[in-house]
Amino acid sequence: MGLFAIYGGAFDPVHEGHLAVARAARDVLGAGIALVPTGDPRHRAPAHARAAHRMAMLELAIANEPGLHIDARELCRQGPSYSIDTLEELRAEHGPQAPLAMIVGDDAFAGFPGWHRWMELFDLAHVVVASRPQPADLPDVLAECMAGRLSENPEALCETPAGCVFRLRLPLHPQSSSTVRGRIAAGLSLQGWVPEAVADYIAAQRLYRPA
Repeated sequence: MGLFAIYGGAFDPVHEGHLAVARAARDVLGAGIALVPTGDPRHRAPAHARAAHRMAMLELAIANEPGLHIDARELCRQGPSYSIDTLEELRAEHGPQAPLAMIVGDDAFAGFPGWHRWMELFDLAHVVVASRPQPADLPDVLAECMAGRLSENPEALCETPAGCVFRLRLPLHPQSSSTVRGRIAAGLSLQGWVPEAVADYIAAQRLYRPA
């Protein structure tokens, strides 16, 4: 049974760093990757661009990327949106034995203890951590929870439905959504930071410019 993985985020805007993670996960895990733009996350500030704009930019960014698609369920959800809700829905849709994985960045993973019902995430999916050359330090409670979960073999994620942690090793990418927004506000080029079609959309819609 093939692995199905989700990669959530505000994608505000989507940038080349996001795409590098999604491509690497697709290729290393041999999995289809669903990009899940967040609705109303409770653990960070609201998005800068409206949901319709973030969706349009994602669609442009992955138009020619095989194996990547968008799952908009969190944008359609009323009220607070939690990752545990998305994983519960996916588990119900795919069945109890289907291998599922959630892709997160180093900093997000280190912040797991602040997430809603965070320990239950491991019961519903594997966690794939897009790791920098120098991974973030983990809180003690998370390090304890990781005991016995770390897997070095991506194929092992297909053998069980949930519960493993796999570190996806990636080179450090300079892109971040906040840096991209800062470059836009400063009138700097986005070449190499976001796909060309996304840069054109941002310019046409006049997104992320100072009021």
